[in-house]
Amino acid sequence: MPITEPIKARGRNVLGQPLDICGCEPMTGFYRTGCCETGPDDFGVHTICCIVDEEFLRVSKALGNDLSTPMLQHGFPGLKPGDRWCVCAARWLQVQQAGAACPIVLEATHEATLAIVPFELLIQYAVIPDQLH
Repeated sequence: MPITEPIKARGRNVLGQPLDICGCEPMTGFYRTGCCETGPDDFGVHTICCIVDEEFLRVSKALGNDLSTPMLQHGFPGLKPGDRWCVCAARWLQVQQAGAACPIVLEATHEATLAIVPFELLIQYAVIPDQLH
């Protein structure tokens, strides 16, 4: 019988529960695990699970964070409306302050986000789990 590695804990979400998967098509997360995990190498704090829309992508690009153009050398396919993606907390907040925040999935948003974005603001953009299917 092969020896298997123990399943790595993904951390907790902003609700204090185990972190859910954000998205696998395209594969998201700083570590490309499908989860908005973070760690010492993640200087951008890619912890908010977003469901990007056209306005968010447009404003984000105008603010200097182009999420729609593929950069395959970095494993980034480019996003289209409806994609779920782990976005940098400070970048999401910047787009929100510009009036173009996209919906977020609290269950898949890492608790480290709370050091950058207040919970009260996150819940204003939260998608109800039943709306995800």
